[in-house]
Amino acid sequence: QVQLEESGGGLVQAGGSLRLSCTGSGRTFRRYMKGWFRQAPGKEREFVAAKSVGGGTYYADSVKGRFTISRDYAKNTVYLQMNSLKPEDTAVYYCAAADKWATEEKDFASWGQGTQVTVSS
Repeated sequence: QVQLEESGGGLVQAGGSLRLSCTGSGRTFRRYMKGWFRQAPGKEREFVAAKSVGGGTYYADSVKGRFTISRDYAKNTVYLQMNSLKPEDTAVYYCAAADKWATEEKDFASWGQGTQVTVSS
């Protein structure tokens, strides 16, 4: 497992942008598939985006064309660039790491503590 720490959340108006960062510990960070999930109040945690070791990217339909996941291995960091934000994007966002190809929550063994994103209308 790796230790993960998110940052970059905050309050933004609808239509605005935020970039979330997730920094991982250890040299093995690059060997893990990285994912972003979110949990809105009263709802289950849901998949947002993921990036495989080989560089493939995967997005939930609700964020396609608006969110971009990227990585910088020199900084042991994965990013989630969020554009054209909507009030329904309001949630706690979590980064996660899996030691295999995965997009389902159950397959991610390492999790950050979460960062709040609030989009006002």
